[in-house]
Amino acid sequence: MARRSEFVLVVDQRRKSMSFEQASDAPIIEIRDMSISFHDQQVLRSLDLAIPRGQTLALIGESGCGKTVLLKALIGLVRPAQGEVYFDGRNLAELNDKELAVQRMRFGFLFQNAALFDSMTVGQNIEFPLREAAGRQQNEIDEIVSSRLAEVGLPEAVKSKKPAQLSGGMRKRVGLARALAISPEVMLYDEPTTGLDPIVSDVINELIIQTRSRYPVTSIIVTHDMRTATKVADRVVMVYPLSRLAASEPQILFDGSPTELETAEDQRVIQFVNGEAGERLMEMRENSSQKHGRHLKPESWMPDQ
Repeated sequence: MARRSEFVLVVDQRRKSMSFEQASDAPIIEIRDMSISFHDQQVLRSLDLAIPRGQTLALIGESGCGKTVLLKALIGLVRPAQGEVYFDGRNLAELNDKELAVQRMRFGFLFQNAALFDSMTVGQNIEFPLREAAGRQQNEIDEIVSSRLAEVGLPEAVKSKKPAQLSGGMRKRVGLARALAISPEVMLYDEPTTGLDPIVSDVINELIIQTRSRYPVTSIIVTHDMRTATKVADRVVMVYPLSRLAASEPQILFDGSPTELETAEDQRVIQFVNGEAGERLMEMRENSSQKHGRHLKPESWMPDQ
């Protein structure tokens, strides 16, 4: 635990020197009392969250707790059943489709699986948002594509390849290059290191840090990877599944710096950060036995000591 704490402290100091000081007091994104449901399934409940301009926030939590839904709400792809989402002082619910489309052009989105167009070359994929925005000459587009490829460490030769010819890590880097092509004010990352080996994962982490140092960008990163959260973020927010909360409990269990995360006292936060199942296996077994109308004795499922 000591070595990990030292790592977090060093990265925390590096991170603050690069971007945290640039964050202004006025939030660029603000969520007020937001709840989201799909049919009768509530996913997010009464969330309040303000993100200052220039901050890098890691959003962590178990699968199914609503992290990606929250990201989609920030760009108006999912509308809250209750509450408001403000971007740069404007309530997204009050914007018409054209105004919302303009606001979305201020965001870059790195999807979980990069979400590249299979029928297009790498170059065409990166060009896509630039052509959607219109108003640029081809030589300017070509220059931007080459520049963004260089920024993510990919050679010019990659431009003519199709996504199927690339490794998972290369596809993620192309996805990042495409997201950066329009010089966004806000970058949204949905599980940027999922499915990648540790070395390639750290390449992506370093690219996120470099992006923040090159551009005055606000970043929100949905991740299960605690190394990503502690290395890249100024601030960590942990969301918990509503199904495991009492009606009166807040859904945000932790909101603080990566250094503060190291000393969190909530057992649920500690278990997630350390990757410990705790009593979860027992709960899963009990839920399964209840569904099948039978009761399992503890000794029937407990692992050998």
